[in-house]
Amino acid sequence: MRFVIRLLVNAAAIWLCDWLFGGIALAPSSSTGQMILSLAVVALVFTLVNMLVKPVVKVLSLPFYIITLGLFFLVVNALMLLLTGWITSFTNFGLSVDGFGTAVVAGVVIAVVSWLLHLVIPGKR
Repeated sequence: MRFVIRLLVNAAAIWLCDWLFGGIALAPSSSTGQMILSLAVVALVFTLVNMLVKPVVKVLSLPFYIITLGLFFLVVNALMLLLTGWITSFTNFGLSVDGFGTAVVAGVVIAVVSWLLHLVIPGKR
């Protein structure tokens, strides 16, 4: 159940970034069903990247977190978003990110939206 909640929260955050920024775009779709499917695939890949790759990157980059007093999380979030875009570029349900700056800003928005939605959604903490 926790995985499904993470997936839905990430889907909402990615959709918001797609809506807010011109540099973040889901694969073009002709219908609402295709857009929802594309968003679901991208959210699934993003959730898996955050669950499997991000902890390893956080441990390996621990000195950078200490030196920058935690601001390195912006870079890690941007890299996870870029990795998601690269992985999904091989499918018809791709996410395109224009550059690192766009990925940093979108990573901040995704982190804030995820945090807010996790506060609102009831569950174990």
